[in-house]
Amino acid sequence: MKKGVIILLAAALGLSACNRFEKGEGDMTYKIYNSEGKAKIQEGDFVKLNGIQIIETKGGDSTLVNTYDNERPAFFPIGKSMFKGDLASALKLLGEGDSAVFKLNLDSMAKYSGQPKPTGAKDNFSTFTIKIEKVLHKAANEADSTFEKKKRSFFEEEYKVLIAKNKANEASKISKYIADNSLKTQTTASGLQYIIEAPGNAQRATLTDTIMVDYTGQFTNKKADGKINVFDTSDAKIAKDAGIYSPMAQYSARPLVLGQLAPGFIEGVQLIGVGGKIKIIIPSKLGYGENGGGPINPFTPLVFDISLKSIK
Repeated sequence: MKKGVIILLAAALGLSACNRFEKGEGDMTYKIYNSEGKAKIQEGDFVKLNGIQIIETKGGDSTLVNTYDNERPAFFPIGKSMFKGDLASALKLLGEGDSAVFKLNLDSMAKYSGQPKPTGAKDNFSTFTIKIEKVLHKAANEADSTFEKKKRSFFEEEYKVLIAKNKANEASKISKYIADNSLKTQTTASGLQYIIEAPGNAQRATLTDTIMVDYTGQFTNKKADGKINVFDTSDAKIAKDAGIYSPMAQYSARPLVLGQLAPGFIEGVQLIGVGGKIKIIIPSKLGYGENGGGPINPFTPLVFDISLKSIK
């Protein structure tokens, strides 16, 4: 793990004393961990960053965002500050290569962003641990249209780097996941790897069938806290542990039309009958491919634990 990442994770996990924090604008407090001495971020700039956002709860720290877990940096246009001590004003204390931790007021964030205040917060602050990867500075008097073209080109080039990295690392991610979990998988002709934990009955679903399944989908990399990196599940407890629980979601066996699912998921389900359980490791060519989708990056392998409850 890179030194900068270790510093950020240590800060996010509360390993730095709070009395080291300095007073910033409004209610913001901050601590700069590393400064490269480069030009500070200004209003109008475009920033590539990695970061972790947490709130402290009675049960411990709750992670709201972690770009390292997602393996996808954030791109942040620096606009006018909405209030003194907001994230934009915090980032203006930094330059390219810098890292810092900021505590921002939750009430103010909710008021000016229009987003609800996170539930369960122990105090009225959210902690942001930030590493500035790159800064695209807007020159004085530069036309907005000209800078917009630069921003688009900047983003496209950085995204190409992400895609190339994911493509190059996909096979090793799968191998590492299998080795780390001491799995003994079988492999189909398509490249799907699987372990049948319970075969179920002789019935097999067809593409036009609706299946009732309990499932958990995760990435091959673990989260910074060592937990599995879940992106979707039908299990409420797993969702809560993973920090992705939504009161609007259905946490029970879910009805899915088999033919509308990713090829790897289809193939895995058809290897078991009703009552069966299977773990499948889906390479991106059988999943979301070179484009990705939602929280899933291009060329990302996925792991699913599936229980087939019934076939309609």
